[in-house]
Amino acid sequence: MPLIRTPEERFSNLPDFPFVPHYVEVNGLRVHYIDEGRGETILCLHGEPTWSYLYRKMIPILSAKHRVIAMDFIGFGRSDKFTEQSEYSFQMHCDILTGFINTLSLKQITLVVQDWGGPIGLRVVSEMPERFSRLVIMNTGLPTGDVPVSEAFLKWRRFVQNTPDLPIGQVIRMGMANGSKIPSEVVSAYEAPFPDASYKAGAVAWPLLVPLQPDDPGAAEMRQAKDFLSKWSKPALVMFSDKDPITSGGDRFFRKLIPSAKDQPDIVIKDAGHFLQEEKGEEIAQHILKFMQRTI
Repeated sequence: MPLIRTPEERFSNLPDFPFVPHYVEVNGLRVHYIDEGRGETILCLHGEPTWSYLYRKMIPILSAKHRVIAMDFIGFGRSDKFTEQSEYSFQMHCDILTGFINTLSLKQITLVVQDWGGPIGLRVVSEMPERFSRLVIMNTGLPTGDVPVSEAFLKWRRFVQNTPDLPIGQVIRMGMANGSKIPSEVVSAYEAPFPDASYKAGAVAWPLLVPLQPDDPGAAEMRQAKDFLSKWSKPALVMFSDKDPITSGGDRFFRKLIPSAKDQPDIVIKDAGHFLQEEKGEEIAQHILKFMQRTI
């Protein structure tokens, strides 16, 4: 179980990221998180191949009224990284998130998820629902292997399979509606956790962990989460962007699935791609604040 940590100097002078790092040990692994503000807890979960830097535009706005925690999954950001892809599994990520919530004694959580933060975060919600007050669901899905995934995702998966040294910066730009406009220093900040290919096992593993068949690992757990969410009565806000081919249509799936999502406005984040927090973070933060205010 070889572990490595990204050298701390890689995170020096990142643009618009003044937040103090915090660390906690979970199941023998060091997990990094940002912890800003006071009040009700908003837990923000990133996806592939990003880290808590993705939430930097939202944290100052949300933390003015609430406590905002943005965690780095194992394999990403400042958190520990396995060097072997085989060490990464859906269950491992769920166990780390569960341990993180328990260790920090987080309660009354408003959960904000995107990409892989969705399958992992929503699965954990189904296992410890008493810890959560609200859900904010963005550009994600609950793949169970029962329904074919999109051709856009399969193309992405093939790219990852054939590219062991994943070009993180290129992936970030490709995932934006206006990727060419993202400053190079911001792209470099997304690349900071990954000095070379040995640090990228987690980023390479994630697309390959999406269940394609009903009996693939994680598929049964996602079916259980789907069944749980079909009975979720606490507030839920579904908010997808309009220019993400990977998760297109996922907003309709979640609004139909979750009863309480029908009580909230249909919000579409315009002119944003897969990484909508990067392109429209300030706008998204305002929607979340209004959602929390009207569901006190």
